[in-house]
Amino acid sequence: MKQIAKNKVANYDYQIDWQLTAGVSLLGWEVKSIRAGNVNLKSSFCYFKDGELFVSNIHVGQYMNVPGDLTRSRKLLLTKAELRKLFSLKEKERISIIPQIIGWQNGKIKIVLGIGKGKTKYDKRQTIKERDQKRKIDSFLKNY
Repeated sequence: MKQIAKNKVANYDYQIDWQLTAGVSLLGWEVKSIRAGNVNLKSSFCYFKDGELFVSNIHVGQYMNVPGDLTRSRKLLLTKAELRKLFSLKEKERISIIPQIIGWQNGKIKIVLGIGKGKTKYDKRQTIKERDQKRKIDSFLKNY
């Protein structure tokens, strides 16, 4: 998959257990704008509505002078089995579904969804500490 945009905040705010690739239903001008790289996944999230999975708050920049809603909800294209599995996990285990990467795969735009639980403030601090310690060790070994 050729990556167009990445949600850098997702790995910081969520403990991602596994990933799933899904297609997305877009309008023509949205495809052109995403191809140009005018997309932001920062505050995006997924939700269920009438048995379908939708992604919201993906900001797709305006293409030329085409009028349209820049942050509208877009339908994700998944099989019924995948939808049932995600719905049951969301209800039973209280997981979150977060768009992580948007990119091209075989000429189609796909979204990689991260499935996991939200981190607490303590977990976020612990991740930062571990990253800093690893960075210090690597720099020490490099100079040694």
